[in-house]
Amino acid sequence: MRTQFKKKRFWGRWVIPVLSVACFSYFGYHSWHGAYGLDSAEALEIRRVELTERLASLEERRQHLERKVMLLSDGAVEADMLDERARALLNVARADEVVYFN
Repeated sequence: MRTQFKKKRFWGRWVIPVLSVACFSYFGYHSWHGAYGLDSAEALEIRRVELTERLASLEERRQHLERKVMLLSDGAVEADMLDERARALLNVARADEVVYFN
């Protein structure tokens, strides 16, 4: 009669715990140091503040341009504003005028 004995291996019972620790370590490392991890949260906050400041400056510039356009719109055209813009865009002046550029 032939019997088979299975030899117990020492490392066999450590496979699942080692793989689990490896997976937890991998995901733990990337949750801390990854592109959207805890370390990058500070960099994202700094970028948010910079973009907020840029947005404020662009909104201010837009309001300034809207005020200039309002002066040039129908019904509210001011002769001085129209004359100034035409001369600046066309780059012309009369023969008897002196032009100073800012």
